[in-house]
Amino acid sequence: MGEYGKHRALVMRRVLTVLLALLASSPAGAVCRQALVLALDVSSSVDETEYALQIHGLARALDDPQVREALIGTGSGHVALMIYEWSGRSQQVDILPWLEIIDDDRVDLAINTLESHQRSHSDYPTSLGFAMGYGAIQLANSPACFRKTMDISGDGVSNDGYRPALAILNFDFSDIVVNGLVILDDDTAELTRYYQQEVIHGFGSFVEIAAGYQDYARAIKRKLLRELTVLAVSELQ
Repeated sequence: MGEYGKHRALVMRRVLTVLLALLASSPAGAVCRQALVLALDVSSSVDETEYALQIHGLARALDDPQVREALIGTGSGHVALMIYEWSGRSQQVDILPWLEIIDDDRVDLAINTLESHQRSHSDYPTSLGFAMGYGAIQLANSPACFRKTMDISGDGVSNDGYRPALAILNFDFSDIVVNGLVILDDDTAELTRYYQQEVIHGFGSFVEIAAGYQDYARAIKRKLLRELTVLAVSELQ
């Protein structure tokens, strides 16, 4: 069995474990307009202060009134949310299993789960291709929704395992839009270009930029609003 096959088998075992631990299912009649995976970088380039800014920044973004409204849907269909962190080839750890965001209580549950999570790894390289393959399989096992979106954050290029472009070729990304959030220190052009060429995928995909981890909360809020509101009405029609 090749590298791709071994990774697929490992990921599928994890998926089965996660499915057994799913949180409450959606009530009858609820319409899910979008399945959204959020993937957070915890590779060795991310120190503890930066990790905290990333986790708490995402929690703040989810708590924003505009983002809450976009997640719940208020008549346009709600969002199913799943969050995991990634670093090395086999270091993908679920933070929030699939949760259908049908009300404010479930937004609060997602936020509290984020805030109470302890970092899983800190000394592994940046295996972005493996992280994307894992996300693709999570979306293949998501609740039934009109759209599927992967939102992957990172502060560097992949330096271990297969490239992101190979993940797109070897996993089923046919109905997945991949958006990127680039967290920059100095060189804006190189990393942004890498995400544009290797990472993002699908109609309407885009790269959002955070000017360092201090800017992460602003950037992820902007990114969430952009990807949660696009095409919502036309899809339901």
